[in-house]
Amino acid sequence: MNETVKTRYPMTRRGAERLREELRTLKSVERPKIIQAIAEARAHGDLRENAEYHAAREQQSFVEGRIREIEDRLANADVIDLADLHPEGRVVFGSTVIVLDVDQGTTVRYEIVGADEADLRQSRISNTSPLARALIGRQVGDEVEVQVPGGVLHLEIQNVLYE
Repeated sequence: MNETVKTRYPMTRRGAERLREELRTLKSVERPKIIQAIAEARAHGDLRENAEYHAAREQQSFVEGRIREIEDRLANADVIDLADLHPEGRVVFGSTVIVLDVDQGTTVRYEIVGADEADLRQSRISNTSPLARALIGRQVGDEVEVQVPGGVLHLEIQNVLYE
């Protein structure tokens, strides 16, 4: 009795929609473009030394792999909607947290999301990151210390938003 355990991927409703949109684009725009590029390259004759053909096939491989990856993520997603959580002022998956860096005197905003959605440039941090793990379960006014590669961050939670 060898049962395969599927990995579940937590993600926000917005994150799942972003993945669905990327999947639609890959299937309806990118895939047809690549098929056309392969057909045009084949028309040029000898495929062994045809750089356009090999480039198009490589791009096709990448796109097909990404399609399979997104389909797997969506099929095994645990889409978490904040409306279902009743967080009562606590930091939870999907919430946006505004923290004060006590040492720097600056405020920073983070949205806690699944690993597939994380993008530090957009202030979206993975729920598995040390920072998110330190914040989850806390509430406004709580202070946390977080060990990061650059040292220790001393943060105070200023606000928790459920957008």
